[in-house]
Amino acid sequence: MTSRPRYVLVRVGGLIATLLVTSFLVFSSIYLAPGDPINFLIRGRAPSADTIAAIKAQYHLDEPFLQQYLHWLGGVLHGDFGRSFVYRQDVAQVITDRLPTTLILIAYAAVIILVWGLLLGIVGALRAGRPPDKVSLVLTTVLAAIPTFVAAILLISVLAVRLGLFPTFGSGDGGISDTLYHLTLPAIALSLTFIALLSRVTRSAMLEELGREHVEVATSRGVARGAVVRRHVLRNALGPITTITGLLIAGLLVSTSVIESAFGISGIGSLLVKSVDKMDFPIVQAITLIVVATFVVVNLIVDMLQPWIDPRISAGTATR
Repeated sequence: MTSRPRYVLVRVGGLIATLLVTSFLVFSSIYLAPGDPINFLIRGRAPSADTIAAIKAQYHLDEPFLQQYLHWLGGVLHGDFGRSFVYRQDVAQVITDRLPTTLILIAYAAVIILVWGLLLGIVGALRAGRPPDKVSLVLTTVLAAIPTFVAAILLISVLAVRLGLFPTFGSGDGGISDTLYHLTLPAIALSLTFIALLSRVTRSAMLEELGREHVEVATSRGVARGAVVRRHVLRNALGPITTITGLLIAGLLVSTSVIESAFGISGIGSLLVKSVDKMDFPIVQAITLIVVATFVVVNLIVDMLQPWIDPRISAGTATR
């Protein structure tokens, strides 16, 4: 077996092991959280012993811990996360009903991040030390310092309440155009900090490549500036840019909880907040596992893309 397939198998094996450990920790959290699921399910009533036994049997709470975990894990592998304590529905259905809105919000924010983060970073690197770069650095410093919930409040106060340009609540119900209109402010609020991070990484990576010898040689030979930037600078800088982009896009899934709660959006982020407050353990476990799986899978995809983006990494992998 060549080193490259072996490297891929090792990475995939690490992904599976990470998800297994995470699933065990996520499931164990039900015993670490305050309160008792049985007390929550009976909601202060005083049922008979037979009723309590039936409830325990329905949610498999009468089984030993390890057996409960294996039963839950087997269900997860088949897309069954159990039943919600609050909604009395399958957890998968509750999440699926809210997932499209969150995915649209994340995709919208990701586009904003990529466009403005790359633009500010490239302009800053190509105009290093000049007014455009200084303006970019000041702007990204301010954006990085603004917490997400503060950005949401400011956008709602100025653009929604004072100027009336955008709605302040919900995700719309009039088709994709209405949904995008309602999600514009949430997407902007969600993307501001990530724009600053991507811009800084892009600027740093491009400045490093601009100082390399082969770039100076190409410039001295009269190669057009645009061609040098495209072929030798931006392409070689894509490694760290791709890495941080993957992490930021995965991190959007976590940040949606604040934004969706602030704007009254019915997505899985706000669902997580409500489920934690109401001690709906199955939903909390499912969403937590989905978030961790997203981080791990995105990291794996980025690792697999790196040798294709930068052949120098491929050569390093081949020597392992």
